[in-house]
Amino acid sequence: PYYDPEIEFLLEDINPPRVCIDNDTYPDCTLVKVDSTNKHGKLLEMVQVLTDLDLVISKSYINSDGGWLMDVFHVTDQLGNKITDESLIHYIQEGICANRRASKDDRTRNGQQFRARHVLTEQTALEMTGIDRPGLMSEISAVLTELGCHVTSAMAWTHNKRVACIIYVEDSSKHGPITDLCRIAQIQAQLENVVEAHHYNDEKRSVKLAGPAPGRTHTERRLHQLMAADKDYLECCSCCGGMNEDDDIYGYARCNKVQRKGCDGTHVRMEYSRETGYSIVNVRSRDRPKLLFDTVCTLTDLQYVVFHAAISSKGSLAYQEYYVKHKDGCAMISDGEKQKVTQCLIAATERRISHGLRMDVSTRNRTGLLSDVTRVFRENGLSITRAEIGIRGEEAIGTFYVKDTSGQNVSEETLEILRQEIGGTIVVESISPEATSSRTNSNSSSIREERSSFSLGNLFWTQLERLSSNFKPIKS
Repeated sequence: PYYDPEIEFLLEDINPPRVCIDNDTYPDCTLVKVDSTNKHGKLLEMVQVLTDLDLVISKSYINSDGGWLMDVFHVTDQLGNKITDESLIHYIQEGICANRRASKDDRTRNGQQFRARHVLTEQTALEMTGIDRPGLMSEISAVLTELGCHVTSAMAWTHNKRVACIIYVEDSSKHGPITDLCRIAQIQAQLENVVEAHHYNDEKRSVKLAGPAPGRTHTERRLHQLMAADKDYLECCSCCGGMNEDDDIYGYARCNKVQRKGCDGTHVRMEYSRETGYSIVNVRSRDRPKLLFDTVCTLTDLQYVVFHAAISSKGSLAYQEYYVKHKDGCAMISDGEKQKVTQCLIAATERRISHGLRMDVSTRNRTGLLSDVTRVFRENGLSITRAEIGIRGEEAIGTFYVKDTSGQNVSEETLEILRQEIGGTIVVESISPEATSSRTNSNSSSIREERSSFSLGNLFWTQLERLSSNFKPIKS
């Protein structure tokens, strides 16, 4: 039967979303309570608003039967404090409410509507996937510089020997998006030559350039989609294997690593409830920022609807339980379907995990900066495993996770060379699980208290007061 999509927006007009920020119930966290009509993808939209602000979600309870959702999120800031800033509270409320109407008509968007910080609609976007290799980011950024492209922001992930990156560029001479189709084709051809340089005929790779687009997907969600399309999940498996009589109270198979020193692997367990018709998905993994976003993003892109969920953390571990059905109303029945969902969830939790050194770089922005920084890494035998780069005013800020291509620890001599050649302020921190200390340069100690971690969310916070003042009042 015909279904008018405008019905969804009519229901929202009749029953607008209600967002309550509760700082009284618990002494150590803020409760974000949302009541709203429900549709596929709304849970992801809400989690996206919170994670885009670099808020930590320690617990969550999801209930969305009968076309209506009632979700509760326990959140704090990066330092573990409650959310008390009025402009931030106002932004969370307006962000969640505005985000659910964002898809109604892209043509009616204006400066007063919410726009996710990871969707840069006024830039030309470069998407690339392929086999990872040392120096690839350096080669790509060098080509962009030669072609007159200025990198305004970028994000790159590596996982299972695959790489996916999204780079936003603008014309160096005009300081605007690249709209000439012939030039876009030329840039794409040059980049394809770089990406394909070490590929064989049967290996998958992709380079795509897109002009400004108001409906562009959230960058981190798009990275998940690119890596999943590249099938980086195929080699993923639960480190504990199948279930047995020694299963723990959470229903996960025990392994010797758990009994010895704790298992860092991701464990996924699935079962089918005949009474309710739900597929029950349990995920146990090491806790980390944005874990809930990554999991919900994967389930949403696999076309599963989360009807109920409970998320919590205990020590360094996170426990997630989802009651899901496919968008068509069916539960997971076949073994092949269960295996793919398991592999995709494991991949989603592991794509952000990096080992080695984390380098936070802050220096004056200029054309060709990314090319110079990545060239210094390559010339000193370092490979980038993950990166996030952005611009704040006249300053370029980036976080790079790097490792020595020879497998050795990065020496102090190498770090000193990097500091001298890159310039600006550099904070170096070991992120290996066994490492307990960090190394910084002489100029970094004074700014460490100001910088808990770099992300584009930090850039967003600097403009929060200006953005929140542009929103319309919330409907009661």
